[in-house]
Amino acid sequence: MRYDLVVFDNDGVLVDSEPLSNTILAGYLTELGHPTSYEDSLRDYMGGAVHRIHDLVRERSGRRLPAEFDEEFHGRVFEAFRRELEPVRGVVQVLARLRAAGLPYCVASSGSHERIRVGHRKTGLDAWFPEEHVFSADDVGRGKPAPDLFLRAAERMGVAPQRCAVVEDSPLGVEAARAAGMDVYGFSAMTPPERLAGATGLFADMGELPRLVTGST
Repeated sequence: MRYDLVVFDNDGVLVDSEPLSNTILAGYLTELGHPTSYEDSLRDYMGGAVHRIHDLVRERSGRRLPAEFDEEFHGRVFEAFRRELEPVRGVVQVLARLRAAGLPYCVASSGSHERIRVGHRKTGLDAWFPEEHVFSADDVGRGKPAPDLFLRAAERMGVAPQRCAVVEDSPLGVEAARAAGMDVYGFSAMTPPERLAGATGLFADMGELPRLVTGST
């Protein structure tokens, strides 16, 4: 099937940020007295907006995270991004193929606009995503797994939800895309395929994606 719009998640799909950000998050939560392993962080927070961290910590411990949590966490993550962040292997070639095929694409991320900008500047992806094609959980009241962000992206891009293909690597993102009435392809390079079981299809190599969304062989 050829779609009319490809909606990319950002972290783990466009930029290889999940190992960096989840290592930092696990360490910071542990510092604050909420012991968290890297594996815990991937399981509980990957693909979610920052408010999910606050919600789960309060639900589990009965304590609030400090007021400066967001600023400190983002500061640590952005510092690591500026030093180490790389694009996901093969994604630039995929974007070039979609552009050559005339298939529009955008990004819809649980991260803030600042997080997206920092990562895209470091990796050179800012050349592929103009500002009007970048959508963040900042733009909506509820982040993933609510469908709001994907629905906003489709509306702004002028495409019906059923004509969109979402590219996700987290269970929360897959759930959000399905709730939005969109097909969703689970990128399983880092996420165990069984955690993406609700996806329309799965792929482990970014080079497989153009075939899935353009209907070409």
